[in-house]
Amino acid sequence: MHPYRTHTCGELRDENAGETVRLSGWIHRKRDHGNLLFVDLRDQYGITQCVIDTSSPIFETVESARLESVITVTGPVVARSAETVNAALPTGSIEVGMAEVNIENAADQLPLQVNSDEDTGEEIRLRYRYLDLRREKVARNILLRNDVIASIRRRMIAADFKEFQTPILTASSPEGARDYLVPSRLHPGKFYALPQAPQQFKQLLMVAGFDKYFQIAPCFRDEDARADRSPGEFYQLDFEMAYATQDDVFNAIEPVIAGVFEEFAGFNRDAPWSVTPTPFPRIPYAESMLKYGNDKPDLRNPIEIADVAEVFAGSDFKIFAGLVEKGGTVRAIPAPGGGSQPRSWFDKLNDWSRDEGAPGLGYIVLENGEGKGPIAKFVAGERLEKLKQLAGLKDGDAVFFSAGDAETAADLAGKARTKIGQDLDLIPTGRYDFCWIVDYPMYEKDKDTGAIEFSHNPFSMPQGEMAALDADDPLDVLAYQYDIVCNGVELSSGAIRNHRPDIMLKAFEIAGYDRATVEREFAGMFNAFRYGAPPHGGSAPGIDRIVMLIADEPNIREVIAFPMNQRAEDLMMGAPAEVDDARLRELHLKKVLPKGEK
Repeated sequence: MHPYRTHTCGELRDENAGETVRLSGWIHRKRDHGNLLFVDLRDQYGITQCVIDTSSPIFETVESARLESVITVTGPVVARSAETVNAALPTGSIEVGMAEVNIENAADQLPLQVNSDEDTGEEIRLRYRYLDLRREKVARNILLRNDVIASIRRRMIAADFKEFQTPILTASSPEGARDYLVPSRLHPGKFYALPQAPQQFKQLLMVAGFDKYFQIAPCFRDEDARADRSPGEFYQLDFEMAYATQDDVFNAIEPVIAGVFEEFAGFNRDAPWSVTPTPFPRIPYAESMLKYGNDKPDLRNPIEIADVAEVFAGSDFKIFAGLVEKGGTVRAIPAPGGGSQPRSWFDKLNDWSRDEGAPGLGYIVLENGEGKGPIAKFVAGERLEKLKQLAGLKDGDAVFFSAGDAETAADLAGKARTKIGQDLDLIPTGRYDFCWIVDYPMYEKDKDTGAIEFSHNPFSMPQGEMAALDADDPLDVLAYQYDIVCNGVELSSGAIRNHRPDIMLKAFEIAGYDRATVEREFAGMFNAFRYGAPPHGGSAPGIDRIVMLIADEPNIREVIAFPMNQRAEDLMMGAPAEVDDARLRELHLKKVLPKGEK
């Protein structure tokens, strides 16, 4: 017999009754029933009930063992009587008599309860993450992550994508987020950077002649944490295709993403969630900013924002009329059925908007064909009818307003759309609503300096190619850039790449980079493009966010085995940590701490 187990703790069934088996696992729970002590033994695969009589010579050994001690049990499989069957467990029709018990490792007093989903606080959970991972809900999420990655890999290989690994130690890039730097011992004063993404390497693979590449790629960015973004590192399904149009990229990845979500849509639920059928809707960036107030819309929310500047142009409501006259705009956020809400709800929304940095949210309530509310007297007659038409309003609805320049008005309107949708319970569950956001602007203007800079990915192909860069206002140039969004969460950014060195130089020139800078900072890719680069494009959906959505978890740390906390600290391993002066000298480094720190 195997020294540790003949079966797992989730394996035994009625047909095993009468067999002598050996199981190993953790003591999940113990229950004292007088003359009998029941032990739930747990491993990754499930739980098996074990039982021992008080007359057994090993009873005291079992009784004194703490929860989460690792033990090996040997004994007969016994069928349970009908009234003692536990239908909630796959192994619930049998139990194992404890004829022999070996304590493999005795547990100390536990800092958190493993056999409970009670939240003990993030610091304790992350400091003792190996215990937290034993909890059923957390373990289930991590196993889901494995299954999702395996499914993605299988689907990509079936679509003839080839898996390659790209370097972890690379060069720093001036574009994008802040790099993590690694000092070089052999090259004093020089640094490697951990890759923010394999962007340049995957494009170079296309130049090298490979047709379809993918990788479950680790990426590193020195960014602050958010609920949907882990600080430090994350993983993405990185892929690239040669001789590909935007349609080709969409057609390649949509079956993979939709297929994975359909495969796991029933995860931990009574019924599977529905998934947007392919092809996914495509929404131009400008339309998304107008209708939804951002470029990652939650399409489950039925509210659509409307531009109603013309309603207030020349009106007696001087605040809005003056903004419109100066080139600003007014956005209307409908609240279907919101007219029945108490006055306190409107007041709370006003308070909420002030917390968001806005002066408030003006509103009108539609009742008996008329408008009521603080600014209703300024929107009457033809203006009210126009408002109803533009915002799709009817009696019983309310409508809120956000005003300012286009960006400011859209930002508040988008947040208000989400807030109102949540307050009025308009956002259904049970659905994964996907869309593509397309036609991103190639450039934007820096608010402080007025300088033209890249708005998205600097390596994207402008729509219209060189002709557009030569002839158009840079702020009017659109790029072949796209994001895939699900339920208000951005899963990935992607683009058809700029594969021509002349267009690349021109694109960077408009953003303020001279030729020497491009040749120095992007030497590998720029030089490669001079020797025959095929048209190519790709994307990189985030693995962590995919699993987070499937598991219906609000925080990305719940689907990562060993996450950092919000301050980018690994409490379990003690990272980041100081190193001694000898190590620093070896790396040619000297600590220069902020004033007041030692």
